[in-house]
Amino acid sequence: MTSNVTLTAGQKALQINLDDSIYGSFVEIGAGQEVARNFFKVGSASGTIAKTMSAYDKDFSDAIYGKEANGRYVSKLRLEKMLDHEYQLLDDRLNRANYKDTRFFIFADTVSTMNYSKTLKGHGWIGLRFQRTPDEKPSDFILHVKLNDQDAKLQQETVGIIGTNLLHSCFTQNDPKIILKSLYDNLSKDQFEINMVEVVGPAFENIDNRLLSLTLVKERMTNAVIFTPDGVNQQPSDILYKKNILTLRGSFRPVTKVNIDMLEKGLASFKENKKVDEKDIQILFEITLSNLKADGEVNEQDFLDRVDILCSLGYTVMISNYRKFYKIIEYLSQFTKSRMGLILGVDNLVDMFEEQYYRNLNGGIMEAFGIIFTRDIRFYLYPYKPTDNSELLNSNNIPIHPRVKGLYNYLHSNGRIEDLNFNPDVLGIFSREILKRIRACEVGTWEDSVPHGVAEIIKEKNLFDSSTCNL
Repeated sequence: MTSNVTLTAGQKALQINLDDSIYGSFVEIGAGQEVARNFFKVGSASGTIAKTMSAYDKDFSDAIYGKEANGRYVSKLRLEKMLDHEYQLLDDRLNRANYKDTRFFIFADTVSTMNYSKTLKGHGWIGLRFQRTPDEKPSDFILHVKLNDQDAKLQQETVGIIGTNLLHSCFTQNDPKIILKSLYDNLSKDQFEINMVEVVGPAFENIDNRLLSLTLVKERMTNAVIFTPDGVNQQPSDILYKKNILTLRGSFRPVTKVNIDMLEKGLASFKENKKVDEKDIQILFEITLSNLKADGEVNEQDFLDRVDILCSLGYTVMISNYRKFYKIIEYLSQFTKSRMGLILGVDNLVDMFEEQYYRNLNGGIMEAFGIIFTRDIRFYLYPYKPTDNSELLNSNNIPIHPRVKGLYNYLHSNGRIEDLNFNPDVLGIFSREILKRIRACEVGTWEDSVPHGVAEIIKEKNLFDSSTCNL
């Protein structure tokens, strides 16, 4: 590739076609064979393509890859079955003795484009199984995309370019972060969003998928990523679809007993709501990207520290690039129309009513609160007491500026803001103070302020820059 020059999809396809060491198959479901078409139309495809196929009919697809228990064809499980089946065929049907210098690949996608009435948005799973060298075991690069073009044909063409970029980059680049960024070559970030990525295999032996997921948010390829308690990045809709979502925002640096008290008290109140089905509750610990920054840069190790601890406690974690609460609410609302809850402290609620945060909106604070008012959301307010001699602040005496007091009164009088009970023994615990003590090596002064088992994790792994303390 010429330095500082972005090749077109056709140029990339031709470059792969002219490489005699690359050979494999394309299997595409649901959005035509747009990726394979890019390789066919530039010429010399016979040296690259063993087979192309589109098992568009569901019965044919089931006969080849088996039925899915959940009946979903556009899913990660379906994509993985396609990769498994087709790579095995390639290995079985081609005599390796005749291809001893060849790197095999399988490109697969299962995509649903926008329907005719434009009521369903396009999305899909895209994956590549490939060898870096002929004698190496294959590696996988898998992603989920949301397609934003307002026309099915345009979405198909976008998939064709994404797939071509992926195939070319995996054979010409070693850094998966560079591969991710290259997927937007000849495309804009308005056209598609990548909200899940996973790499496995010898080509990515030392790669942490969580850091790749963080890259998605940092580079604004998506607005949020979600990690389940096993620490694995999941497609957000798989976790949040039609759920009663209860979210707790914080820095969690580190998570403390007051955070857990906020969650427990908030969850108890949330469950009492008649519109909340207990079996459909999904709890999220949400960290905004701005809380991961130090000196203007995202501290990746600090991010991993926090995710490790929260996941070890059995919680699902969301990392977002939303600083404003109305954007979080708007984001979560795309997955569910069920009642949602947001647990927050007094300082967070005060910030929510600061007009300066909405100057970028044409409608100012009224535009933001228009979104809040039209969503089925309840705010659960945890009280605040800065010092032992201070007044306890709650929904009745929170300092809201007179200019926006009417907005606050509307929410409060309509029961949209609810005070939480609290444990007075933990009310005075603040994460920033605990972090200072950890970094100052003040052993014995902070351990009782964090949940059971967290102090041991911090000491064992030397988290939060505590490695010099010999904890």
